[in-house]
Amino acid sequence: MTEIHLHDPQTLYRHWEDEQWSPFRIDLAPDAEQWQVMGGEDRSLVHWALASLMVAEERITTKFSGLVGAYGTEEEATFLATQQVDEARHMQFYARYQDEVVADPATVAEHVARARQQLSPAFATIFDEQLVKAHERLTAEPSNRRAKVAFVTTYHLVIEGTLGLTAFNFITRYLESSGQLPGFVEGYTRIHHDEQRHIGYGVWFLREAVGDEPELAGDVRSTLGALLPAVADALTPPDRDGTDWDALGASAEEIREFALGGLTRRLKIIGVEL
Repeated sequence: MTEIHLHDPQTLYRHWEDEQWSPFRIDLAPDAEQWQVMGGEDRSLVHWALASLMVAEERITTKFSGLVGAYGTEEEATFLATQQVDEARHMQFYARYQDEVVADPATVAEHVARARQQLSPAFATIFDEQLVKAHERLTAEPSNRRAKVAFVTTYHLVIEGTLGLTAFNFITRYLESSGQLPGFVEGYTRIHHDEQRHIGYGVWFLREAVGDEPELAGDVRSTLGALLPAVADALTPPDRDGTDWDALGASAEEIREFALGGLTRRLKIIGVEL
C-alpha cells in the first residue's frame, strides 16, 4: 500500500506565505455585465450558491478562534492563525461580489441576513447548531482532545472537505463550460486553493489524533452521524424535491457520489471506517 504523505502545519504555513492573493484585485466587470442578461434559472441557482457561500464563510470566520486557542504546538498555532485570515478574505470576496455584481451594496451582516432567507433548515443545522456547539465546547475546554476532534471533523472534514469541495467542483464546472462569470470562477478557485490547505491540516490532525488514541475514531464517526443527513439536504438546491433532480449540469446522484467518495477517501487516510 502506498504511503500517504500529509503536510504538517509548518509546511502548510510556508505554502500560505507563497500563495497570497487579494479579493479586491479580481476583475469583476465582465461578471457585472453578464449578470444583467443571465437567464432566470442560471441566475437563481448562482444566487443560491452565493448565498450558501456567504453564510458559510461568515460562520466559519466567526466560529474558529476556539481552534486557534486549542493549538498543540507553536507551528500549529501559526498555521491556524493563517486559516482565520483566509476565511475573512473569503467572506470579503463574496461580500464584494454582492456589492459590485449583484449590485446590492450592504454591510457583511446585511448580506448574510439576506442570504439566510434563501437557505434550507439544513444549513442552520450545520452552521448555526452543530458548528456553534462544537466551537463552544472547544472554547470551554481547549485541552480536551475529544472536543478538538469533534470540531475538526465538523469544520474541516464535513464543511470544507465535503460540502465545500462538492460545491466548488460542480459550480465552477458549470460556469466554465458555459463561459459565465469569470471573475467569480477566479475568486472561487483561489478560495478553493486556500481550502485545500485547510483540509490538508484537518486530515493531518485527525490522522495524528486517531493514530495516538484509536478510540477517537468513535468520536469522528459519531460527529459524522449527526451531520451527514443535513449535508445531503444542504446539497439540494431550492425548488428541488426528493432525491432525483438535476442542477448545474449534474444529477443529484452524481453530486452525492462525489461528496461521499471524497469523504470516504479522506476517512481511509485518517484511519476511520464510515
